[in-house]
Amino acid sequence: MDPTIMYLVIGVIVLVFLIIFLNFFPLMLWISAIASGVRVGIITLVAMRLRRVAPARIVNPLIKATKAGLGLNINQLESHYLAGGNVDRVVNALIAAQRANIQLEFTRAAAIDLAGRDVLQAVQMSVNPKVIETPVVSAVAKDGIEVKVRARVTVRANIDRLVGGAGEETIIARVGEGIVSTNGSSKSHKEVLENPDLISRTVLDKGLDAGTAFEILSIDIADVDVGKNIGANLQTEQAEADKIIAQAKAEERRAMAVAQEQEMKARVVEMRARVVESESQVPLAMAEALKSGKLGVMDYLNMKNIEADTQMRGSIGKTDDSSDDEKIR
Repeated sequence: MDPTIMYLVIGVIVLVFLIIFLNFFPLMLWISAIASGVRVGIITLVAMRLRRVAPARIVNPLIKATKAGLGLNINQLESHYLAGGNVDRVVNALIAAQRANIQLEFTRAAAIDLAGRDVLQAVQMSVNPKVIETPVVSAVAKDGIEVKVRARVTVRANIDRLVGGAGEETIIARVGEGIVSTNGSSKSHKEVLENPDLISRTVLDKGLDAGTAFEILSIDIADVDVGKNIGANLQTEQAEADKIIAQAKAEERRAMAVAQEQEMKARVVEMRARVVESESQVPLAMAEALKSGKLGVMDYLNMKNIEADTQMRGSIGKTDDSSDDEKIR
């Protein structure tokens, strides 16, 4: 075999061996740790590889913690990493808390991180409070006028209540509740416009930050606007509803009256039909009476005379009445 090819093959084998060796034996990371005063064995780093732990994710935060004088060990960081935590963020939070003179232990910081909260942001919020702006909250005073309020809430993270404490949504909801309660108890919307600090005092006195991960420092009313006259609108809608109900009842009574009138007309027609039917039986009855001898001819003539006299008197009376009406006219 050509010596050049042989040396090339040997070089490639050595290079592959070095890559595999350096992959399992992170010499540069080990040297950096030793130079930083962190005592960690090369076997420990290899064992991390076997446990599928990235050594750099543990050693680099350990170097920062050692330089900051936190006194952490590699087992604490590795156990937190295996639990699914963010080791670098926890170490940064511990360093920030130490610089700000905030009491924060590694176990609590790890618990906060595993709970899904940003422990570094919580420490920063403890030092630099955060301002939460609420959406526009509409409330109605006793005089029926709508008042629209927007507030700014200054909060500070409470490290002791980060685990299990409510978040910003609860703070916003409770502040909105306090705004509605204050406006609803006011006799007039002018009281809220003249003294917007009533809302701040009411909210702060209720201790709305209880059970949350924050501490409310102040509540500032950013904007107060007058909205609609809700009371007048409600009264107008109620009057319109009453009007519709009254119209419906009147229509019902009218329909009942029309039905009764139609019924009475039907009864009158029926009675007239019966009278006509009865009258049609009179000639037959009289003919039968004459035939049977129960009614004499003279009686029949007297009856006809009486009918003629009655009709004459009726026609005379109608004529007199009509002439009197013409005189009146």
